[in-house]
Amino acid sequence: MTQNPDCAYLDHAATTPLCPEALEAMQPFFDERFANPSGAHWMARDAMRAVNDARDKIAELFWAEPGEVVFCSGATEADNLAVFGIAGAGQAGGVAKAGQADRLVSTGRAGDADRVGMAASVGGAEIVCSAIEHPGVLAPVERLGGTTVGVDSKGIINLEELSQVIGKKTKLVSVMLVNNETGVIQPLAEIAELLAERAPQAVFHTDAVQAVSWLDVAEHAKSAHMISLTAHKFRGPKGAGALIARRGVDFRPLIFGGGQERERRAGTHNVAAIVGLAAAAEIAVSHRVVNAQRVSLLRDQLSDHLKAVVPNVVETGVVETAAGTDRSHKIAGSCHLCFAGVESEALLFLLEREGVYASAASSCASGAFEPSHVLAAMGISRELAKGSLRLSLGTCTTQAEIDLACRAIPPAVGQLRKAAA
Repeated sequence: MTQNPDCAYLDHAATTPLCPEALEAMQPFFDERFANPSGAHWMARDAMRAVNDARDKIAELFWAEPGEVVFCSGATEADNLAVFGIAGAGQAGGVAKAGQADRLVSTGRAGDADRVGMAASVGGAEIVCSAIEHPGVLAPVERLGGTTVGVDSKGIINLEELSQVIGKKTKLVSVMLVNNETGVIQPLAEIAELLAERAPQAVFHTDAVQAVSWLDVAEHAKSAHMISLTAHKFRGPKGAGALIARRGVDFRPLIFGGGQERERRAGTHNVAAIVGLAAAAEIAVSHRVVNAQRVSLLRDQLSDHLKAVVPNVVETGVVETAAGTDRSHKIAGSCHLCFAGVESEALLFLLEREGVYASAASSCASGAFEPSHVLAAMGISRELAKGSLRLSLGTCTTQAEIDLACRAIPPAVGQLRKAAA
């Protein structure tokens, strides 16, 4: 990647630049190897071999069987397929209708326990997710009348509340591996143990989109029945993703009309994008340890500097100790801060003028500049959340970019606070 020395792209949680290996792998499928893999002639068979080679690679990297990999357009589709697919499993007609389960939007605050207990008393909610999920999960769960479970002040799911919500009627529990705003890592192994005890029949789904570059997803998500992935979060192409669905998991397709993906997802394969997905995943997994070590140092430098020179800043998802800031519950690429007395929209405008590109919340919420549901669930006040800034580093982030951000952010915050005084 050729980088502009006068700018700092710190929005890798939204999307990442395509890595050279993925681009090289994709190139032949834009011209001489353009055939539709669903055909019968040799050019079609050649394209299908490429799709199946990519399927084999994804399966190898994430400890799955090739037949468990369902290619789709990205993580939003994969998340929707998991939630709606499990809700509608075994039904001849459409997915479960909204309102089938009592909806509970919980932030883990006092007063929710009674409602949680009510759900458990009737065998548990059917569809459950954490309150901080990506909209690709949260919106389908809410549409189905599902239940959301709160998190603590660090953004980690409340396991006691989850244990009260689930039961013998629970069909699906979806908890993301890494939060897309704060970078907080969820305890999937502990969640799986809880499900085995309280709801062994439930399918466990995780959105692992933000984790691939930083964590051993195969290890962290080995207890999950379904795993969502998307290429553009780890330097692959946009428009390519996968849902890993373990053998024996019964789910209903969202898209009908063809026999592709063993009739689990109809539609002509995007061969180039699928090949790019596999190539980028291989690079991300093979370089993960080195990249995480390097980028974590840059992230710490950025976070520590801004907190040292700018007053009234809160770093989310961390624990402040006498020895310093404990960021062990966050991925290496996440620096999420809330600046008191500042509005994110104005701050982002000033930073863009200085060549620093960041975001206020998830990319799906950009443009609205409303305090995020993630920060609300963590108990962060609306006023403080208005000043949130998501600085997300990537595997190609440089020291020069961090230096520029360290120079640009403090005066921008100071300018806005002075204007508001």
